[in-house]
Amino acid sequence: MSTNSRLELDRSIREARLNPLYLLIGVESYLRNAAARAIADAALRDTLLREFNESNFSLLTGAAQEAIAAAEQLPMMATRRVVRITDFDKLREADEEVLIRYINRPAESSVVVFVANDLDKRKKLTKTLLDNCLVVEFPPLKDGEAKAWAKSRLQELKANADSQVLNEIIALVGTDVQTLASELDKLTAAAINTGRITREMVAALIGRSRELSNFELGDYLFARNRKRAVETLHRLLQGGAEPVMLIGAIAGNYHRLALAKDLLTRGSRDDVFRTVPMPFFKRDTFLATLERTDATKIAHAIKRVAEADLAIKTSQATPRLQLEVLVCELAG
Repeated sequence: MSTNSRLELDRSIREARLNPLYLLIGVESYLRNAAARAIADAALRDTLLREFNESNFSLLTGAAQEAIAAAEQLPMMATRRVVRITDFDKLREADEEVLIRYINRPAESSVVVFVANDLDKRKKLTKTLLDNCLVVEFPPLKDGEAKAWAKSRLQELKANADSQVLNEIIALVGTDVQTLASELDKLTAAAINTGRITREMVAALIGRSRELSNFELGDYLFARNRKRAVETLHRLLQGGAEPVMLIGAIAGNYHRLALAKDLLTRGSRDDVFRTVPMPFFKRDTFLATLERTDATKIAHAIKRVAEADLAIKTSQATPRLQLEVLVCELAG
């Protein structure tokens, strides 16, 4: 298995060192899809007939034969053909064999990009993919990585924000890059006259809307308010929030709580908020939660979140049911 970082992938793309097989895996879909587009752009750079040499296949409807037929077809007036394949995690065994045969002997004139949130490590197809593809992982970003990405994105948008403002944006919005990109676009439009994003803009434009998705559920869980926690969960799901993203948000809340609990036992309140960014209006409530929450209970909550995450990714019951059970237990 050849595993590259995102930076290594970017470098190989710039240098036009392309592989015939890629596996882009992870729940950070914005960066993952951007990487898939960059691979296609590099592979098809010299063709004027891109629409005839680029194909996308979702295998939910069993289109494995069509996908492989496209990959084996010679490019039209170009040096390469690009085929992007998604939703291959629940294939029939016969369709898996079709993919495995191709992966073991890929066409030299095609670049095939497999894209997935996660893989079932028990499957033969998974082992074949990992052994033969150039693998790039796209896990959720950590707070520092999201902050660095946001800073870079603002530079592209000809805008800027100081470090504390960036910390508050990440604390409110979270680290999902799709959501973060959308909110940065909104803030940049508001700052069009000066190019500088201020704390007041953040509070006015995203404070309340992102507070709901990133703090309110956590607040109700920490307060053990089961009724409001479940209501908030349902509202988030109805608003289009992905279960995996919500699991990540819940996990992030408890990981920050655990880190802050440890810091508070060894230092001061300032030490906590230097390491765990938190909007000023949330700090007193957060400290009160720290003081009344036992470290053992935090550790148990983190364990339960991890179990629910694994259950969702291995299709044990529905993601919605797993989330509801988790929220009821944590808020009980």
